[in-house]
Amino acid sequence: MSLNSEAETKDPELKGATAGSVTSTILPHDYRPSDDEEFMNPVQLEYFRQKLLAWRNELLTESSETLQSMQQENLAQPDLTDRASMETDRSLELRTRDRERKLISKIDAALERVADGSYGYCEDTGEPIALKRLEARPIATLSLEAQERHEKSELTRRDD
Repeated sequence: MSLNSEAETKDPELKGATAGSVTSTILPHDYRPSDDEEFMNPVQLEYFRQKLLAWRNELLTESSETLQSMQQENLAQPDLTDRASMETDRSLELRTRDRERKLISKIDAALERVADGSYGYCEDTGEPIALKRLEARPIATLSLEAQERHEKSELTRRDD
């Protein structure tokens, strides 16, 4: 994959996410991070940066398509059942887009961590987050153990 630095610098939201040596690293086509290499080396950082940017772009594209679709919809359906069904669908779609909007802000925060070099490390313990966890959830900020402790403490507080 080649880097498109021109497109990155034109998007003001991405400027902070391309700082440092990360932008000069070009990934091999079939690269996957492995435990055999140094944790969060420039190649791994670039891999996760590109993964986050692709995910972000996909969400933005879907959001734009939803907006266009909603603008073209005709809510003046003569049948009350059809109108109710369309309104229910629209409400569900808007809730989904709201969750995705929140997800985009988490992706942006992860891109900032890539840029400042803190990406991949647990916010609680400072220990590395497992590569498998980052592959599955690139916006993860806690190691699996710290996440489990966090969830248990939430359950305990909820039960009180």
